[in-house]
Amino acid sequence: MSTAWPAHPGLRRVGLTGGIAAGKSVAAKRFAELGIPVVDHDRLARDAVAPGSAGLAAVEREFPGVVVAGVLDREALGALVFADPGARARLNAVVHPLVHDAAMAAEAEHVAAGVHTLVHDVPLLVETGQAGHFSPVVVVDAPAELRVSRLVAERGLSPRQAWERLAAQADDEERLEAADVVLDGSGDVADLRARVDALVASWAGGHR
Repeated sequence: MSTAWPAHPGLRRVGLTGGIAAGKSVAAKRFAELGIPVVDHDRLARDAVAPGSAGLAAVEREFPGVVVAGVLDREALGALVFADPGARARLNAVVHPLVHDAAMAAEAEHVAAGVHTLVHDVPLLVETGQAGHFSPVVVVDAPAELRVSRLVAERGLSPRQAWERLAAQADDEERLEAADVVLDGSGDVADLRARVDALVASWAGGHR
């Protein structure tokens, strides 16, 4: 998906991304704490398949059995799509356009409210071909082995499941090639927060 974003003169549209368990969520939280609004595309994706939504009905048509009592069984769906690129592409074809429309609507609301810097937290920014619509693209990066260990320790995944989730995303080189700014997420939370602080301070000459 590479649907164009509308032009908003004077808006710094930041695209924040990173491999799973690299520290992107820590960075997004810190941007928000510093007063910069964050549009969370993961949350928009959840909303797109909320109970009773057209998105959920479309997912159920594509993947019979993953909706139980009107609620998406995320574990069952994840088991399907992380192990099968074709299934993942079918899911993305349903969900990503809905997320894109919701993100544009959220951005328009922030612009109308006078926001000059807006962060879009987009897990699959590179994979969906959207890097060219953000400036700067900020990538939180950490070694794959560290990210796998975090997934196992913090999210209870098996090593095989963790590696499948990494494989479902862009490889690190592709993501780094798209980056205007790279934040090292291999340290602790305080270190990454400090890196976000320094980046925002570098924007001090412009609007925040």
